[in-house]
Amino acid sequence: MSVLPKKNTLGFYEIRLESIGGLGANLAGKMLAEAGVLGLGLNGCNFSSYGSEKKGSPVKSFIRFCDPDVEIRDHSPIEHPHVIGVFHDGLYKMVDVAKGLQDEGILLINSVKQPAQIQQELQISGCTIAVIDALSIALEEKTKVNTAMLGALFRTCSFLNPEDMRKVIRQTFEKKYPHLVEPNIRTFDRGYNEVVFKHYHKETSEVLNIKTAAGHPQLGYQTQPIGGIITAYGNTILKDMSGSRQGFIPSFDQETCINCAACDNVCPDDCFVWIEGEDKRGRKNMFLQGIDYQFCKGCLKCVEACPTGSLTDLREIGNVATEKSVKKRIDSYKGGLVT
Repeated sequence: MSVLPKKNTLGFYEIRLESIGGLGANLAGKMLAEAGVLGLGLNGCNFSSYGSEKKGSPVKSFIRFCDPDVEIRDHSPIEHPHVIGVFHDGLYKMVDVAKGLQDEGILLINSVKQPAQIQQELQISGCTIAVIDALSIALEEKTKVNTAMLGALFRTCSFLNPEDMRKVIRQTFEKKYPHLVEPNIRTFDRGYNEVVFKHYHKETSEVLNIKTAAGHPQLGYQTQPIGGIITAYGNTILKDMSGSRQGFIPSFDQETCINCAACDNVCPDDCFVWIEGEDKRGRKNMFLQGIDYQFCKGCLKCVEACPTGSLTDLREIGNVATEKSVKKRIDSYKGGLVT
């Protein structure tokens, strides 16, 4: 008898992971597939899809399981998964993370928000929303987000045996990083035990946009723009970039800043906003006004470099970056940056 709770028409139970580079979704997908294949004897496969291999860039990881007598002959991206795992809640501001989720499927999100808030923001129904604060767990255990997400995914996919994943964790870390075995097992167990579930029945109201019923390409031969038209031009002025960061931004305290520019020297993306002024002796100097988070990727190198503690790490929740950001704009007449 099959242990898989559901199957599509090809006999597959499918999982899609939505993440950004640096959060470990690629490795998590590999370990998840490995635990199902080696632990339960299922047939399974895993592969990932991503662009430039760097922190902050979008990543998708795909996992398929099927019974041992079923061959996996489909290696295309998963469009209609039974489970979706979202490693960063900022992603759904830019990506339709719930796209194609099957009816009565499960959407797991790394977030501090309540399921009801997520349900309203995503405007979905007919599914279960699971929430786990994987980032806090990882920080407390000094591990990575992906291990906590794996724990929550194993709780979500109840047919999987948690002990199989503990074995995979040991095999993955014990040779090169033996000191990380127990912290990662603790992280996995906390993810398994601390995830919260809330089911939402299918809404019939036309007001609610059921994104899960979509799953079709936005562009086709009838809707494709005329060649040469740039529909997404090369700037990020109107774009929310929180989904490209890993959960933290630098917070600036101007009162304790000595304008030493140590932060600016290590910033890889020219995020700091300066204006020219005069010091107490009347000498011209540059004064730091704040940070333009539109370009900040949350690497926190500036926090490490700051000698006065004027820059500290701040967890990015809600619109905190928008509220604290000091914007730059180009003055085309003077040819310089002004606030």
